[in-house]
Amino acid sequence: MISEAYKQEQLKLHENPNYGVASVYYAPMVTKLINRSGVTSMLDYGCGKGRLSESIQPDHEIQVHQYDPGREGLDAIPDSQPFVTCIDVLEHIEPEYLEDVLDDLQRVTEMFGFFTVHTGPAVKTLSDGRNAHLIQEPANWWLPKFLQRFELLQFSIEAHGFYVTVKAWQ
Repeated sequence: MISEAYKQEQLKLHENPNYGVASVYYAPMVTKLINRSGVTSMLDYGCGKGRLSESIQPDHEIQVHQYDPGREGLDAIPDSQPFVTCIDVLEHIEPEYLEDVLDDLQRVTEMFGFFTVHTGPAVKTLSDGRNAHLIQEPANWWLPKFLQRFELLQFSIEAHGFYVTVKAWQ
């Protein structure tokens, strides 16, 4: 789901304290989903610096599992969880691995998920000069990919992208 060269690139990028922190913005929405559903376990898929788990404020105890192939110690293939978040991750995936990553998101999502995609360029660049957002496609390009794998519960366009709340197929 990630090439070795790109994994090394991600390890370097994660040395920047401002890389992999977009989840803080979405923490209030994630908190509401946790509270409404009552889930006690979740997976932050592509967790970056792990700031989501530090920023949510659920009204009950929840265990947050973290997965990020670009972070040593967080790169083991994750187990499925009732609730999965994937925030500002998918646009960073190498295009040739996107379908595999989306299939893996389907695999790990037992009940529902909250996924965001930034559709434009990133501020950061890779060491070879490419934009850090390897996939810059509009929402109408992404949405069918989610609909092939999940039931859509919510879809919302934002200034720089969109978010979806999805339900796993039973």
